[in-house]
Amino acid sequence: MLETDQLALTANPNPDDILDDVEMPLVDHLEELRRRLFSSLVTVVLGAIASFVWVNPIVWLLEQPARGARFLQLAPGEYFFVSLKVAGYCGLLVASPVVLYHIVRFILPGLTRREKRLVLPIMLGSSVLFVVGLIFAYLLLLPAALNFFISYGGDVVEQAWSIERYFELVLVLLFCTGLAFQIPVIQALLALTGMVSSTKMLAGWRYVLVGAVVLGAVLTPSTDPLTQSLLAGAVGLLYFGGIGLVRLIGK
Repeated sequence: MLETDQLALTANPNPDDILDDVEMPLVDHLEELRRRLFSSLVTVVLGAIASFVWVNPIVWLLEQPARGARFLQLAPGEYFFVSLKVAGYCGLLVASPVVLYHIVRFILPGLTRREKRLVLPIMLGSSVLFVVGLIFAYLLLLPAALNFFISYGGDVVEQAWSIERYFELVLVLLFCTGLAFQIPVIQALLALTGMVSSTKMLAGWRYVLVGAVVLGAVLTPSTDPLTQSLLAGAVGLLYFGGIGLVRLIGK
């Protein structure tokens, strides 16, 4: 009789049963964590190797916002190390869906049923916002900042930049902007944990506006008001959009 019930359950699984927590000993949790960390690291390394093979087209693409400037290799092997750095960032970006999958699979057993149903939309939203942040930085922030540098003193000095310094600026700005676009996700997570509500978030809008201006000044490499205003405005819109999201989930 017991075997029949087990077969019936296997043939017709209940969605709620699938969401039940599976208790594991601490040693098994640590082993699973080690295995998932190793798999994530291997994926990042493979992504970096694949990106290194195609690094020249990637470098060319990242140089496009700085039209009007020439890039110089000021030390032996400078471009080689720049290629490694670009490939590493790209490998992390390419492997991020796999890394997110392992994170979700690891934390899933410790969540309630309601939290489990929200994990996938939150992770998907986080990935989409990060990509949107990269596109926003590439199409708007970088051209605005670099045009400021190129135009300032352009009739006095020739624009010849170190390839290493340029890519340090570009890669940091791209990924910082992608992280800044995670604001609605952070708001949703804080609301789900009960730490804040949409009413409290809305009440602090003055501090958020000041913080957005400060963040725009810190993350943007130039001092021109256009670039800083673009990022500050995006951060403000994301924050108020996050408040709307929190209200949609009933918090």
